[in-house]
Amino acid sequence: MMQQSVFQTLADPTRLRIVEALAGGEQAVGDLVRAVDIDQSGVSRHLRILGEAGFVAMRPDGARRLYSLRPEPFQAMDDWVATYRKLWQGRLDRFDAALARRHGDGESR
Repeated sequence: MMQQSVFQTLADPTRLRIVEALAGGEQAVGDLVRAVDIDQSGVSRHLRILGEAGFVAMRPDGARRLYSLRPEPFQAMDDWVATYRKLWQGRLDRFDAALARRHGDGESR
């Protein structure tokens, strides 16, 4: 079952902007500061939270710290959503079939 903390982590607008910025690939903290338009200490705090939740990985590169997204939490979210997607897809397929039958009945009159 999907943990509520995953959604709480991404519910913060700044963390979501950081995730969106990292979707383009690995970035240094300075790049993220410019991308999300908050100070370095704020970005670092949000990166720490994202890291603790498993969303980001950090790789040292000399004096720089490069951050990237980890695929595992996103795959877990996709798996969780797939359960509900199947539920709605089945309902939409039945609705589509009913509309097709109704449309077919109307044409034969």
